[in-house]
Amino acid sequence: MTTIHHIRCGTIVTPDGQLAVCHCLLLEDPAGLALVDAGIGLHDVRDPEGRIGRELIDLVGFRFDEADTAVRRIEALGLRPEDVKHVVLTHADPDHTGGLADFPDAAVHVSAEERASVERGSPRYLPRHFAHGPRWRAHGASGRRWFGLEARPVDLGFGSEVLLVPLFGHTLGQCGVAVRRGGGWLLHVGDAYYLRAELETDEHPVSQLAAARADDDARRRESLDRLRRLLREHGGEVACVGYHDPAELPAE
Repeated sequence: MTTIHHIRCGTIVTPDGQLAVCHCLLLEDPAGLALVDAGIGLHDVRDPEGRIGRELIDLVGFRFDEADTAVRRIEALGLRPEDVKHVVLTHADPDHTGGLADFPDAAVHVSAEERASVERGSPRYLPRHFAHGPRWRAHGASGRRWFGLEARPVDLGFGSEVLLVPLFGHTLGQCGVAVRRGGGWLLHVGDAYYLRAELETDEHPVSQLAAARADDDARRRESLDRLRRLLREHGGEVACVGYHDPAELPAE
């Protein structure tokens, strides 16, 4: 069985003083290691303005600490960063992709829709994060269903099944990543919500930011409703975490 580690791979303090984290997963398996999202990378920490740019740093509120990178978190667990064979991206925004260059030999799994957005040069993405030439693996539409939702199998060769679950809207190809654990599943929803409170109400203040940052807000809201229904009907089988809510990151 694959072991799931929750690791913090970045910190954000928004201009109005709100704390957010970059909550990645590290999957540990006898076949190797895999990341779900890559967070802020070593190259970002060492050259933030060259890699990200002062305007975006100030707009988002990135903080840079080498300890808050996937490489250092993996080492702190007594594991080897060079054993990371795969990175499964929820989507390709800069706070999710900075660490890709730290694992240049890893296969990078993403939805075909998200890969197409990167190729089209969407301004929300940072070409510098892909300059090392990631080994992309784009996953297209599938007939597989998972609790009524489309699911795209990601073959890592691990003991636990891994699925990309389309939750489009935040970006055109944003997906959740479902990992089987024991008799149930853990679903990392990426940025399908920023704060878990969004599962309860559309009126939370952060919902305005989520709407403004969405490539397609109508689809974002549809995806959020799918998540609400999934957890309402199958909450005993599926647990979920988002990328940014610090309350969902287990104590370090």
